[in-house]
Amino acid sequence: MCPKKHKQKHHHNHNHNHNHNHNRSSTSSTTTEDWRAEAINGGSLKHVDLHTGSNGWASPPGEVFSLRGPNYLTKKSKVPAGDWLLNPAGVDWLRSNSKLDHVLARPDNRVMNALRCSKQSKTFLMAVNLQVPGREHHSAVFYFSSKLDESISSNSLLYQFVNGSDSFRNSRFKIVSKIVKGPWIVKTAVGNYSACLLGKALNCYYHKGPNYLEIDVDIGSSAIATAILRLAVGCVTAVTIDMGFLVEAQTEEELPERLFGAVRICQMEMSSATFVDSAPPTSKVLPTNSGGQSENEEEK
Repeated sequence: MCPKKHKQKHHHNHNHNHNHNHNRSSTSSTTTEDWRAEAINGGSLKHVDLHTGSNGWASPPGEVFSLRGPNYLTKKSKVPAGDWLLNPAGVDWLRSNSKLDHVLARPDNRVMNALRCSKQSKTFLMAVNLQVPGREHHSAVFYFSSKLDESISSNSLLYQFVNGSDSFRNSRFKIVSKIVKGPWIVKTAVGNYSACLLGKALNCYYHKGPNYLEIDVDIGSSAIATAILRLAVGCVTAVTIDMGFLVEAQTEEELPERLFGAVRICQMEMSSATFVDSAPPTSKVLPTNSGGQSENEEEK
């Protein structure tokens, strides 16, 4: 449910009317982004300082990642990634008795509920749900939202990805990762910097709604990935890792590559996860007039 906001009584005078007109646009902009501040600061895994934080998450600049540049197809040259296409909109670290699928459709999803309460029907959400197998199932969910007053360009590679088939998404969904801090054994197993087409290496499931796309990444679908993960989990409180997410560019027209979002996980503790019921969602969330579908799109 959305919290009720109490209205303040104003004395009607000349100064009030002048200030109201002068500040209307800036107040409106602030209000529309309040939901994102709530989403960023409301999770069990706290938003922390990029350089000194621990047991939390932060937003690394694009420059820490190297992506395919304009001349990659001819010179194999990579360049710093630059600004993300989307804004950070929070992180959830969840645990449950079974694997958590399609978290954005859950009626208790705090990020979607914050967006719903803001009534920002034009905002588009993307969520990457890394599903961690084990005796208790965990999910690290990274949320990103479209920038204020900006829709995803219909000419962009990201738009093609959002609205494409699952086979297209699998051929393009890519992660770039960098171990910022960690023991030698983890750096050896994972590599200091690596890039991987997740849609080909692991089973990925895509949930398309009217104003969102969620990507569920089943780490347990790969024996190698599961083994590496178990190694990393054993010393997770000593590991800081940067992860960037993008749609891989494969033609000259699609270059240079752009991150749609990124996250730094700083020396996370497994015990900081919030327990949620694994029961399937029972209601739809945030209908809009954008004409999208609320479930997975079937390939034609």
